[in-house]
Amino acid sequence: MDTAVNATVGTALALQNFNQDQQVQNSLLKKSLDGQASHIAQLMSSVSPSPELASSGSVGTQINTYA
Repeated sequence: MDTAVNATVGTALALQNFNQDQQVQNSLLKKSLDGQASHIAQLMSSVSPSPELASSGSVGTQINTYA
């Protein structure tokens, strides 16, 4: 019976350590993704908006024809 209790306690401690490691890795991943999102937002805001389609005439009203 004593070995069963020791095995159970050992397993519980191993699972607790595993969970702590997973939480640290998840936190690092979240920080990395937040940083990437910030960089992408900066890149997207620095890009000039695409020109609008022409509002009159026979060319450029349906498809952007700028080269």
